[in-house]
Amino acid sequence: MNIFLKLFLVFSKIGIFNFGGGYAMLSLIQNEAVEKNAWLTNAEFADIVAISQSTPGPIGINAATYVGYTSVLNLGYSHAAAVAGAVLASLSIIWLPFILMLAVSRYLMTHKDAPMVKDVFRTLRPTIVGLIAAAALLLMTPDNFGSPSQDLGQFVASVAIFALSFCLTLFKKANPILVMLAFGTLGLLIF
Repeated sequence: MNIFLKLFLVFSKIGIFNFGGGYAMLSLIQNEAVEKNAWLTNAEFADIVAISQSTPGPIGINAATYVGYTSVLNLGYSHAAAVAGAVLASLSIIWLPFILMLAVSRYLMTHKDAPMVKDVFRTLRPTIVGLIAAAALLLMTPDNFGSPSQDLGQFVASVAIFALSFCLTLFKKANPILVMLAFGTLGLLIF
C-alpha cells in the first residue's frame, strides 16, 4: 500500500479513536509508527516526542507532523514528498475529530448535565489516565534511560534525573518549564 494512503488511514484512525489529548495519543502513534509499520525506530520516536514537546502547538499534532515527515523520508522519498507526508499526517489526525465535534457539540451543550453524558465522561477519565501512563512507559526505554548492563552510570543518572524532576513537579509544585530547563542543562553537562 502507498505510504501516503497508509499515513492517511493510520492518522485518521488515531484521531477519531483518541480521547485525552496529545499525551494519550502518543502510545497509539508509537504503536502504529514503530511497532506495526516500522516507519521509525524507538530512538527516532523518542526524538520526535522530545521535539513535539518543545515546539508550539498540541503534542499529538506535532508528533503526527514529524512522524509523517520522517517516515516518508526514511522510505527514500525526497524532502518535498516528506513535507507532503507531514502535511497529510497532520490533517489526517484532525479532520475526523473536527467533524465529530461539529456534529455533537450542540447536543453536548444542551445535554451536558444529563446523567448519561456525565457517566460517559466519568468512564473516559480512567481510560485517559491509562493512555497517558502508557505513553510515559513507552518512553522509558534504553534509548532514553540507558541500560544498566551497557552503562550503569548513565542509567543511574537518568533515573535520578527522572525521579528528582518528577518529585519536584508533583510534590513541590515546581514550575515544569524551569524543571525542564534545569534538568535539560544538567543532562547536557552529564551526557
